[in-house]
Amino acid sequence: MQVVVLCGGKGTRLSEFTEEIPKPLIDVGSRPILWHLVQIYKKFGHKDFIFCLGYKGNKIKDYFKNEKGASIKFVDTGLETNKAERIQKVRNLIKGDDFFVTYGDDLSDVNIDSLYKFHKKNKKIVTLTAVNLESPFGILELHDNEVVSFREKPKLDHFMNGGFYVFNKKIFGYMKKRCDLEKDILRDLAKIRQVSAFKHKGFWKSMNTLKDVIELNELYKKGQLKWLI
Repeated sequence: MQVVVLCGGKGTRLSEFTEEIPKPLIDVGSRPILWHLVQIYKKFGHKDFIFCLGYKGNKIKDYFKNEKGASIKFVDTGLETNKAERIQKVRNLIKGDDFFVTYGDDLSDVNIDSLYKFHKKNKKIVTLTAVNLESPFGILELHDNEVVSFREKPKLDHFMNGGFYVFNKKIFGYMKKRCDLEKDILRDLAKIRQVSAFKHKGFWKSMNTLKDVIELNELYKKGQLKWLI
């Protein structure tokens, strides 16, 4: 299946890196995060990629133009384009009824085969990967007014959208010219019960801040490449 990768944003929260390179080229270990993401899909046999480029897209193209074991189409989808618009701009390149969509700055050990089987079983227009929200703070467990234990940044019971989507081509019928993927399209589809959530309890990490970069590189140094296991 084809994998549409959204990798055109400016990454302004990581300006210490992105003044020189696009966010998806920030290294985790010795390779860019986008390279790690490509390996996840290749591991499950999905080697047909469409990169939706934007900010410093030529640097992404230069890095991946000789990527072995993968076919990558590089499409300049614009500098100020939002996610939905980027997807619309590669519509003519989508071959099958279903296709994967992923962000260029997330890593996970989600089972891509299981995700797709779940999508086919539920027959919705969109399947997203739901991951547990992680508390940014440690949590105290109390008994009356006594602290009985500390829990360091635990996963909460609530779920959040972790990306790693499967879309059916019917989604294009719900896209307007200037709509937003999360704020408009997914909410509209949820209202008509056309979004299913594949609950993933394993590893998931997004690279949004310097702290995230440091944490991912610490995992790499320890050999804990959970997303490639």
